[in-house]
Amino acid sequence: MNESVGSRLNALLAGVGLEAVADNEAARFEEYLSLLLRWNERVNLTAIRDEDGILARHFVESIACARALPAETRTLLDFGSGAGFPGLPIAICRRDIAVTLAESQGKKAAFLREAVRVLRLDASVHSGRGELLGEPFDCVTLRAVDHMAQAVASAAGLVRPGGQLVLMTTEREAGGLQIAAGEGFVWSLQPLFPAAEGRSLAFGARRLEDD
Repeated sequence: MNESVGSRLNALLAGVGLEAVADNEAARFEEYLSLLLRWNERVNLTAIRDEDGILARHFVESIACARALPAETRTLLDFGSGAGFPGLPIAICRRDIAVTLAESQGKKAAFLREAVRVLRLDASVHSGRGELLGEPFDCVTLRAVDHMAQAVASAAGLVRPGGQLVLMTTEREAGGLQIAAGEGFVWSLQPLFPAAEGRSLAFGARRLEDD
């Protein structure tokens, strides 16, 4: 009998030093994978099309991001969400966070709405440019967005004072993206997970207005 998606995902997590997902989370990741593969046949959601690649690159990295977010995070915007990374895994793993997925491409936004429905997640989809949202968020995440530096500059204004701008990037690219965000942030860089090999999370804490 073929090994379940949850078992394969947990084996990958263990292999990079991360804890397993709970059974209910594993079931949602299995549904997510199935939906992503079906939609990817007609909508270009991700260039990685094989199951193992999606599990290893998209799911594991997004789970690592979800677990690294500050405990006090209550609202989060996934800016340029695309196929939902890292926003949908954050919504699966961190049910304490109200997640908004912003995606300007209509077909990708339609996928995100269907994923939220199928996975029974407490998340919302903004079908438009993220910078047009007027409200600030505790946290804004970005991963592999087109024109990344420009997107970071736009997303920076959506982080509330004291909140976090979280970039899934590499050590080599982090410095330029930090510059793009502007001077209002204090940065720290950490490996995405123990065996990340250069893949990093750049945390930008937005200074309080009176700092």
